[in-house]
Amino acid sequence: MITTIEVQDGGYRFMPGVSQYSCGIGALPGFTIERVRFADPVPLKAAFARIAEILKGAGRPLTAFGACELRSPAPFTEEGFRAFNEIYIKTLIEWGVMKDGVNPVARSNVCPKIDPPSEPCFHAFSYAVPAPQAAPSFVVAGSGESAEGKANYRDHIISPGDVSPSGMLAKAKWVLDEMERRMSAFGGTWKQTTGVQLYTVQDVYSILESELGRRGVFRNGLTWHFNRPPVVGLDYEMDCRCVHIEKVIAV
Repeated sequence: MITTIEVQDGGYRFMPGVSQYSCGIGALPGFTIERVRFADPVPLKAAFARIAEILKGAGRPLTAFGACELRSPAPFTEEGFRAFNEIYIKTLIEWGVMKDGVNPVARSNVCPKIDPPSEPCFHAFSYAVPAPQAAPSFVVAGSGESAEGKANYRDHIISPGDVSPSGMLAKAKWVLDEMERRMSAFGGTWKQTTGVQLYTVQDVYSILESELGRRGVFRNGLTWHFNRPPVVGLDYEMDCRCVHIEKVIAV
């Protein structure tokens, strides 16, 4: 059984991941997770300020912030990714969300090939709100086809540089297995998902039915973003969620 850690003042529990993000969050009993998507990408600093206003307006503490979906201009080098993460976590530390080097916030950070932002931006975020007798809800963080928490990504990429049908199948299998492992921490399966997102610019048509369809990924359809994963060398990323309240807002 996978261990999760409760954020009592936030209203959710999380599956530990790496210093820059957790593997996922699930609402505690008596709470549900809400997702808010910005109509247009919002730069990090302005987005954090807007999120703080939204949380305050909802009567929620900053520690209720539990997940985010980011957009970046282009895939980072390993060194660039580490530098970005140092900037990103500063706000989480200031908010009291990240303590003692433990980050409960789930995250996806991907890079649009078409019309990319000029700087890292927020696409969406999720937070926990009180909801007596709510059905279980969770958000699973994005994962590319490489083990996390290692010294680097490049030495652990599945089928590195291979974007052939067989290469993409190997990458997809690894990521799908990881999605299922993370969902299991919250008692979830593909049957519970209300949204599944795929991020790749490679041709994956040959595996959509044979692999994703076979596993039950398409229960509520699949949102395919023509985006690259955040680190150079990665070609395939996914995330998923079981969230019953979603909003789209203009800043």
